[in-house]
Amino acid sequence: MNFLAHAFLAHPSVPLIIGNFIGDFVKGKQFQAYGQEIADGIVMHRNIDDYTDNHPVFKKSRSRISKKYGHYSGVIIDLYYDHFLATTWNEFSNIELKHFVSDLYATILDNENLLPEKAKMMLPYMIKYDWLSNYATIDGIDKSLKGLAKRTRFDSKMEDAAKDLNENYDQLQNDFREFFPEIISYVKT
Repeated sequence: MNFLAHAFLAHPSVPLIIGNFIGDFVKGKQFQAYGQEIADGIVMHRNIDDYTDNHPVFKKSRSRISKKYGHYSGVIIDLYYDHFLATTWNEFSNIELKHFVSDLYATILDNENLLPEKAKMMLPYMIKYDWLSNYATIDGIDKSLKGLAKRTRFDSKMEDAAKDLNENYDQLQNDFREFFPEIISYVKT
């Protein structure tokens, strides 16, 4: 799962949202340096990622593109799933996506002092280019994937991944629709 799904699954708890937001930036036992509630959000983020990566539907989605993207296929599917969450948002939330995202950005800014440096450096770009709302469009996903491709150490080919989303759209959307209610149930337990 990517930023939008993590925030959705942590909502409405601000500490869980912050912990989920910084989850990829806090390595190893560094989470222990945070207050208990934010540390719980970081652990929640890790548990969501572990559940997702090992779920048979997510693995099926990865297999649809893994020959081309290898190791990066999981990251790409995470973004695809955020796209499908954004496009089907009203099926899962009573809050309009634009309001949820606006409130989320404000919440993160209000807690900016808690963010690791890399998250602080990324945040202005996320807000300026409204990544989370733009996940609802293929163009928005394309821009996100191209941005990620520039930051990878190896040739990830992620700059081409929006084309694969289009080519496999129905199958991937069906995968998401099967998977997402299950992760919601998992998080509630």
